[in-house]
Order: sequence, then C-alpha cells, then structure tokens
Amino acid sequence: MLWLKALHIIAVICWFAGIFYLPRILVYYASSEHPETRHQLAIMARKLFRFMTPIAAIAVALGLALMWTNLSAYLSQLWLQLKLLCVLCLIIYHGVCGVYVGRIQRGENDKTHVFYRVFNEIPVIFLLLIVCLAVLRPL
Repeated sequence: MLWLKALHIIAVICWFAGIFYLPRILVYYASSEHPETRHQLAIMARKLFRFMTPIAAIAVALGLALMWTNLSAYLSQLWLQLKLLCVLCLIIYHGVCGVYVGRIQRGENDKTHVFYRVFNEIPVIFLLLIVCLAVLRPL
C-alpha cells in the first residue's frame, strides 16, 4: 500500500511538472514573433504533451488503485469526492492543453500570451485544493 501511494505521488508530481510547464511554452509561443522560435516551441509543446499524457494516466490509475483498497469507505467521504472532482477538472484541463497544442501544430493559434498566462494559473488552484483535501481531510 505504501509503495502504491509513493508511486502515485511521484506520478502526480511528474504530471504537474508538465501541467505547469506546457502553458508556459504556449505563453512563449504566443508572444514570439519569429517563425523559427514558434516552430521550435511547437515541437517542445508536442513532445511535452506526449510525455505527460501517459504519466497523467499512470497517476490516475494509481489513485484509483489506492481507492480500490477500501472503496466503500473512501467513496463515502466528502473530502475524497471533492478531490475526485478536482482531478476530473485537471483531466479536462489536460485535454484542453492538448487542443491548444494541436492548434499551434497547425498554425491556428488564436490566443494571446495574456490568455495563456491566466490559463497557466488554473492548475495551481486545483493543486492547492487537492493537497489540502488529501492531507487535511476536512469534510
């Protein structure tokens, strides 16, 4: 059980590293006026997204495996239900990142660097909520 938990935490940290860095690449892409730089940033974004997607799946799978160890007890707790809602929002955010990466690959970016700067802050909110819910279990 402790190994499962440790691996879950490691996968979540790796996923969040990607979730924090990918929107920064999008910020740099949107603020660059040089086609060569934009091309390189698009490649970086695509490679990072391809790297972080399996890690996200591993993090979710390990989290589900942890829940499975005592499913009825966990699912009856409001803190976990709220945490799972936050994780679902992060999965959606991850998917939206993939949409934006696809757009820059096709040269169809219609977002400004300011938009991506704000977009970049969203996972911080979910990280704070998830960690507080998991550690404090307030509800």
